Amino acid sequence: MPAPTTLELLWGTPDRPRRGPKPSLTLERIVGEAVELADTEGLGNLSMARLAERVGCAKMALYRYVPGRTELTALMLDAALGAPPKVEPAQADSPEPWRSYLPIWTETIYEQVRIHPWANELATGIRPMGPNELGWVDGALSVLADTGLTIAEQFDTVVLLLSHARAVAMQTTVPLGDDSAEEQMARELGAVLTAQAERFPHAVAAFAATMGGTPEPGAGNALAFGIDRILDGLGALIAARRESA
Repeated sequence: MPAPTTLELLWGTPDRPRRGPKPSLTLERIVGEAVELADTEGLGNLSMARLAERVGCAKMALYRYVPGRTELTALMLDAALGAPPKVEPAQADSPEPWRSYLPIWTETIYEQVRIHPWANELATGIRPMGPNELGWVDGALSVLADTGLTIAEQFDTVVLLLSHARAVAMQTTVPLGDDSAEEQMARELGAVLTAQAERFPHAVAAFAATMGGTPEPGAGNALAFGIDRILDGLGALIAARRESA
């Protein structure tokens, strides 16, 4: 029996083997353990050997369920993303459902990437997409369907919000095993900024507004600020299209 492809595994090929005694492992458990391993030790420490040790089986036994690391990481990404937030009836019935749903959509993507920072590394390039990842795209497009934007513009909106969420998550993720890294960096950078205030006055003022002391209203929330500005621009484009129509 040929090994299942990544697409077959993502879209529901039953667990293998199919004959003989009930298997002690399931694909779901293997992927779940792999996600936890990557969360705690980083994607670089993920290997079939380490995973086999974690689930308590021989390395070769894993290959009866997943052909290799490439297929495994595709499954991990889809599992880590999970299902997208649902479009609530009140949102669907509102005049501008995209305005209330897309911030939640983007913030949830951000949180998922913060929890699983390795997901950013996997979500690049041309690759098979699983049902969860495709569900995220479909959910965002569903609230943009009646805006008057072209399909290409709707999809570009999704890409823009997704890129914003992932970029901010990359900048705010604390390194594994170093919960004090952010505080330490703030202290060290504060000393440098104090010494360089005359040389870089604008940068120093910006950092001072977001680090320590009493921040300005809305400071330190690039995620929400970016979402609002993207949607403000989108709203202006939608309004212009409706006027011209």
